[in-house]
Amino acid sequence: MRFVLTGDSDCPIARISLGPGESVRTESGSMVYSRGVEITGGLNTKKKGLGGVFSAIGRSITSGESMFITTATGTSPDGEIAVAPPIPGKIVELGIDGAHQYRLNTGAFLACDETVEYTMVNQGIAKAFFGNTGGLFVMEMRGAGSLLVSAFGDLLALDVTPDEPLVVDNEHVIAWDANLDYHIEVASGMFGFTTGEGLVNSFTGSGRVYIQTRNLANLAQAMHPYLPASSN
Repeated sequence: MRFVLTGDSDCPIARISLGPGESVRTESGSMVYSRGVEITGGLNTKKKGLGGVFSAIGRSITSGESMFITTATGTSPDGEIAVAPPIPGKIVELGIDGAHQYRLNTGAFLACDETVEYTMVNQGIAKAFFGNTGGLFVMEMRGAGSLLVSAFGDLLALDVTPDEPLVVDNEHVIAWDANLDYHIEVASGMFGFTTGEGLVNSFTGSGRVYIQTRNLANLAQAMHPYLPASSN
């Protein structure tokens, strides 16, 4: 993927160059502008027909991901599409190959090469209802190429080894190596009430976890006292 990041470092956009016939997949609704590009949309599923429709609807409800995914294809030598996430923060490129395949938290996906395949993986009821990490389904990226993910705040990479597991607040998880094992646990006390940390994700094995330095839940909570009261 040929791209440049422009704009403020905390609110960038990714400008992706596309030659004739070259394509990228982007998150639905993320386009800022395009030129020399044909835009098409499709359901966020690999299934065909009516089954695909119900699959996309189900995944949207259970994971919070969009029902649709956009494909941009170059129609001129200097085709370009610019995309941006809905929240301020960093955009980072992750390389996808045989050794590096990632699972993404809800809202992390921004764009990927057409050669990168994605599937929606069922992560189990317990993780869906208690983890807040993608809902019942998480997006798993495979194949070969580039993947763009977005983070609220900065994005940091943390390594996990068999001797050094990692515990991360669920709201800060962006992406993790698909071969890592993870489970949901309480930080401490009764649902974390004694420390205020609540539920966390415990990663074990060998791989890398990408985290964002801020989270929307904390921002919403901090802003709550300043929001105007309802008129009802």
